[in-house]
Formats: sequence, C-alpha cells, structure tokens
Amino acid sequence: MAPHKTTSSRVALRASGVDLHVEWTGSGVRAGLTDALREAVRSGRLAPGSRLPASRALAEDLGIARSTVTECYATLIEEGWLTARHGSGTRVAERAQPLRKTPTAAPSPEHHSNHGLGPGAADYADFPRAAWLSAARRAFSAAPHSAFGYGDPLGRMELRTALADYLSRVRGVYADPSRIVVCSGYHHGLSVITRALKAQGTNTVGVESYGLDIYREVLSDEGMITTPIEVDEDGAVTTGLDALPPAAALSLTPAHQFPSGYALTAERRSALLDWARSTGGVLLEDDYDGEFRYDRRPVGALQGLDPDHVVYFGTASKSIAPALRLAWMVVPERLLPAVAHAKGRVDTVSVLDQLIFTEFVTSGALDRHIRSRRHSYRKRREDLADAIAAHPGRAELIGMPAGLQAVVLLPAGSEPRVLRAAAQQGLTVSGLAEFRHPQAAIPGPWGDGLVVNFSAVSDAAWPTALRSLVRVLP
Repeated sequence: MAPHKTTSSRVALRASGVDLHVEWTGSGVRAGLTDALREAVRSGRLAPGSRLPASRALAEDLGIARSTVTECYATLIEEGWLTARHGSGTRVAERAQPLRKTPTAAPSPEHHSNHGLGPGAADYADFPRAAWLSAARRAFSAAPHSAFGYGDPLGRMELRTALADYLSRVRGVYADPSRIVVCSGYHHGLSVITRALKAQGTNTVGVESYGLDIYREVLSDEGMITTPIEVDEDGAVTTGLDALPPAAALSLTPAHQFPSGYALTAERRSALLDWARSTGGVLLEDDYDGEFRYDRRPVGALQGLDPDHVVYFGTASKSIAPALRLAWMVVPERLLPAVAHAKGRVDTVSVLDQLIFTEFVTSGALDRHIRSRRHSYRKRREDLADAIAAHPGRAELIGMPAGLQAVVLLPAGSEPRVLRAAAQQGLTVSGLAEFRHPQAAIPGPWGDGLVVNFSAVSDAAWPTALRSLVRVLP
C-alpha cells in the first residue's frame, strides 16, 4: 500500500547498503517525508556524511512521485541538513549536529597507565592471526552441513577428540572424549561443576589461601562455603583436611600455584588423592598455565594419577587469548550426568569457534604458538630475576621458573607504599594482599609482595616496564 494512503508509514531505505526506517504520520506525503528525514538526521540515525538514496531509487522504494522526493531533498538542503554535489550524491551535512550524543569510547586499559603488569592480561598483539585465519578456512571448508545447526551441549565431538589426544600427550591427562565438556571459559566451567556438586550434596569447597577472588565469588554465588587451605613453598598444605566435611571439594592450582609460583610436591599430591579416595571428595584442578615451565619439562597434571577423583580444567585464555571464550573440563564418569544436567540442553560455545580450534590443535598450530610464547616468557622471567638480583634493596623473587607471573617479596609493611609509587610511575601492578582469602592467616607465609605479570606487555614495551618496576622497589 502506498504511504500517502495511510496515516503512518515505516519504510526501510537502502542507504549505502544500510537499512533505515523512516516513519511519518498524516496524509501529507512531502511534508511527512521531509519531517521524517529531518528527524532521522537530528536524532543521529543518519550520521553526518551518510549518503542518501538517489531520488529516483527512493521514490521507487516508497511508491511515490520522484518530484516529491526531489522537493523534500531541496527543502532539507536549504535548511542545511543535507548537501548535494555533482558526482557525490545527496548526503547528510557534516555540520549537522545530532541531538543524540555519540558515546565516547572508554579508554583502553593501556591508556590508564604507561605499563600494565597486572594479572589476567597478556600481550594480545601476539595473537596468532595468520594461523587462526588459516585454521578457520580449513575448518569451514571441511565442516559438514550439520555443523551449522545447534551443537551438542557438551561440545563438538571433533574438538573433544582433539583435546583428548592433546591433553594426554602434553599434560598427561587421561581424557576419554566422552568425559570432556567444552565451556565458555574457566569461570563458566567452575559454575557448572559447582552446581553439579551442589546437586549431589556438596556444600563446602576448600580453596587455596591465595588465589583470584573472582573464583571464590563464583563458588559463593552458587551457594558454596569456601574454606581457605594454606599454601607454602610445597603448594597446598594437606594437614588438617580431615576438618573438612565429607564429600567436600578442593580447588587447586597444582602445577603452578597462583600467584606464588610453587608446584605441589609429589608427597602432597599423594596426600590429596588419599583424602579424596577416603572421603569421596573431589579435587578441582585448575591447570591454567601448565604448558609454561621454563627450567625443565612441565609437571604432569594431577588428574592423570586418579581420573575418578579429579576434575581437570584447561583453557585457551592463557595459551591463546581469553576472547575465544574456550575452556574444557575432564569430568569423572560418576559426575558426568550431573554436569550434563547443570550445563543445560543448549551449547554455550560457538560451534564454529570449536571447529576452528579443533583445526588449530590438530594441525600443530597450538604447539607452535605455545613454543613461541614459552621462549618469549622465559626470557622475560630471566630479565625479571636478573633485575631483582641486581637491585640493591631487599626485594626477592620467589617461585619456580614457570607461568606468566611471578611474586616479588617486599620488606614487611612496604606493600601499600610501593603500590602508590608504582601508580605514580604509571605502572599497573598488584599487591600480594589482593589475592589473600579473607579468612586466611595474616600476613601468611610470604607477607608483603607484588604479583608481576610479565606476559602483559609487548616485547618492545617490556624493558621500559621492567625499569619502571625496579625504580619503585625498596
């Protein structure tokens, strides 16, 4: 039905390939269209510089006379809302200021400080764009038509099979594909396993006395009580576990305790497994950076010693980038039905991204990328160790040569002062106290310190960031 025969009309205009809804009321076509276009410019829906359709094309789209559109354009040009130049067509005037303010983009984290050495970040410029694009092309070419439908809630079987092979080879994990669950990040996986454990009667999770508070919050949000388990140079302390209620769970970072940087010893690994077997407890192994060991081959995963009592978590966030939102759990068979129920009936991870990652893993691109990063991060940690050793003050680097961050111990009582000095230098770095469980012993086994994420800046920025760090050390 033509617009002039109605009191209201909404028409999608194909301006420069972008649909635009024009709405007007009343029976006056020329006046209504003029008002509608003026309002589209005034409100910001047509941005300065936007090209409008030719009068003939617009008239055909609207089912009105071309002369009506020409008169409408002429009026808006006279008012200053539009401009018309030969060869350039009719456009929104650059001086037309919309009433709706364009949001100012929030500055990226690197604009807040000169150098960011805080936890969680990485040098995202190192993302393997070319290798990822090649994997995407191969994955899409080989993907069956069925891959573009809804996915398996537990994850695409191609990826679960690839992960089973990779984890067995690289981390010593026993990972039958049927027991692998693909998640959208470790945060998501932790929520799912917590709900599954809750459904089976678990209400307490022991957590390392130092760790990320966001994961303690995940457990608390799911109704779990978190109890701190002390850590020292041998990893999680295993004495006192009998005080935990039956069928409790323990959340651990065995290969590289976060943030202290120590590995769980063989004796304590055995003690933890003995506890789980005797009590029916479950060990939640966060292997967040297990591939990054610099002085020798990485320590194998705890899960490989007892797959029936350990839930293994891995993620692409540290090895590639958190933007992929890809993580995985290897779940004991007895917990799999509860985990499947807790995860839900709809896949939460893009099937297409799963296919690309499958190709990335099976082609060897992941191994090559990790080797490259391992070389870079080893050099940075060595630089950090040399700088601390050469510093005349009382700072001390602790932990083993591994991972993406390290702890620099400080003299007692100096942590707040050093953090203020770092901020004045434009240096983002975290204090050790930030990671202490609220109920943990104070000052704990290490006292004051800084958690330095040496993977967070580019190779070019690292030397300057390191110099800034050393300047604030007491």
